[in-house]
Amino acid sequence: MERFLNRSGTDKNKGMVEELESYGVIKSKKVAEVMEAVDRALFVPEGTPPYVDSPMQIGYNVTISAPHMHATCLELLENHLKPGMHALDVGSGTGYLTACFAFMVGSQGRAIGVEHIPELVESSAKNIEKSVAAPLLKEGSLSIHIGDGRQGWPEFAPYDAIHVGAAAPEIPPALVEQLKPGGRLVVPVGKVSQELKVIDKNMDGTLSVRNELSVRYVPLTSREAQLRGR
Repeated sequence: MERFLNRSGTDKNKGMVEELESYGVIKSKKVAEVMEAVDRALFVPEGTPPYVDSPMQIGYNVTISAPHMHATCLELLENHLKPGMHALDVGSGTGYLTACFAFMVGSQGRAIGVEHIPELVESSAKNIEKSVAAPLLKEGSLSIHIGDGRQGWPEFAPYDAIHVGAAAPEIPPALVEQLKPGGRLVVPVGKVSQELKVIDKNMDGTLSVRNELSVRYVPLTSREAQLRGR
């Protein structure tokens, strides 16, 4: 996967965002604003260079995506992350993208993270508590839950935006069901060869599907298989 930042990375979150803008990865002022506000350094393991454009291991055979992938997904979902909207982040990991979603939909919206590793749910809440999204977590418009993300989170459905941070063998039916008409699902699909798919649910319930780009993600699987590294 192409890297957009120099090998040593940048020493400031703002510098990382500006670098992504200079390469055309970030085009939206709103996405730039959100990624500047939510400091990536709060969401990567201690001692890890936070601003290098590379995925990083966070334990439990899980990674946090590279900054350019987070930017890409935020750009794809921006129009579905307006104030008051509902967003679901499947495989929320360290909580970074869930915090970005919450910052975009605001206190009148809902941002839900679902993660099947309990330790990551606990640590991601602590990460968010140190970020600009902390008030949203405290008041409840942002929440992280232990669960099988393949089944979504029906309680707050339908969702305007759904993001999946791991590669599914096929488009998960439960997530399509929980997608609001007019909403958008962004999910990597495939095993050896993976494509980031953009699925729009039309107002009549039909789907429009396109491939955005080739990607490489860890598999979307059960907690047990995840811990076994399969």
